Amino acid sequence: MLLLLILAVCVKNKVWKKKLFQLVVASFLIFSNPFLIHQLNLQWQSPYKPLTRNENFETGIVLAGFISFDTQNGNAYFGSASDRFIQALRLYKTGHIKKIMITGGSGSLFHPEFKEADYVKDILLQMRVPATDIITENQSRNTFENAIFSKRIIDSMQLPGPYVLITSAMHMKRAEAVFKKAGYRVRPFPCNYYDLPHGQSFLDAVIPSAGAIDAWEKLIREWAGYCVYRISGKA
Repeated sequence: MLLLLILAVCVKNKVWKKKLFQLVVASFLIFSNPFLIHQLNLQWQSPYKPLTRNENFETGIVLAGFISFDTQNGNAYFGSASDRFIQALRLYKTGHIKKIMITGGSGSLFHPEFKEADYVKDILLQMRVPATDIITENQSRNTFENAIFSKRIIDSMQLPGPYVLITSAMHMKRAEAVFKKAGYRVRPFPCNYYDLPHGQSFLDAVIPSAGAIDAWEKLIREWAGYCVYRISGKA
């Protein structure tokens, strides 16, 4: 939208200027509409699938991406996707999984020493989860590497499947496709729902929202990631 606005301001041809301004307005109305992005998010998110009492598994695989590192002082903080951690710990404490595997290294090019899986392991140890029940994979930088690098460890440890795959509901379609392509048998356990079904008043549905624009960025990133993995044969 910003690029279109700049073009509309800079172009000298009156006909094109008018068309570009109309396109800017239309784009703003679409991408700032709360109702539209709410419905699209609900369609894209994987539906909640609670484990039944008799569903018990050897290993739950938790995809990292919920820790932020403060490189200035070395501290780390749980982020908006930390429900992945909470649900994994809950499944472990309730006996649905016997082991927790955290997969995820550093997403920073400048500070590769901050390994998310290692930090999460330290937190689990503080919460009295035995070290023998924690498995870490700390080299992966994306979903595809999560699957490939984790499988090497799982195969070497001869951990039987299927595995509970724990990640955000918005990310689950891409993650499940990648893990299945890599040869896993998985039981999806989506969490960290960005949008939930709820009624919207007429004003809530039509008044432009900056939050809607931000939500589009998240959804488009998932669409793009899924398409790239499908085209490249990784999913």
